[in-house]
Amino acid sequence: MTANKIESFKPTGIESTKSVVIVGISSQTDELVEIELAGKSDEVKRETKALIEALKRRAEAESAGTLTRETYLKAVRQARELIEGRKLMERDRLEDSWVVIQDEAERNWHLMMKDVVDFSFRLQKAAIAAWETFNNPYSQN
Repeated sequence: MTANKIESFKPTGIESTKSVVIVGISSQTDELVEIELAGKSDEVKRETKALIEALKRRAEAESAGTLTRETYLKAVRQARELIEGRKLMERDRLEDSWVVIQDEAERNWHLMMKDVVDFSFRLQKAAIAAWETFNNPYSQN
């Protein structure tokens, strides 16, 4: 590979700054561009070589990145499945807890109603006893 110095201008706002990028050009790219662009200016050839090399690097990075992307996606899927599994377990626990709370509330309601009925029965007996005592003449000794 030979290193060619590529100069390009990148405008930023009103002003433009000049940046220098050093790009390694493979001998294959160099030969291809020299043959295909024979008769073109050196600047056109330099920029074309730089573009081809950039495209090659991008393709290599994407093919290498595929493994990384697949590994990342697999990890994300596993994390999602784990979280969803936990959510399902938590939802099941919440539903079980709700059933227990309902059962306890129902049991407590029945106990309270039994106490109310018992109290009502006792009040009724006390009222009857009071009425009978009030209406019966005093026994005189």
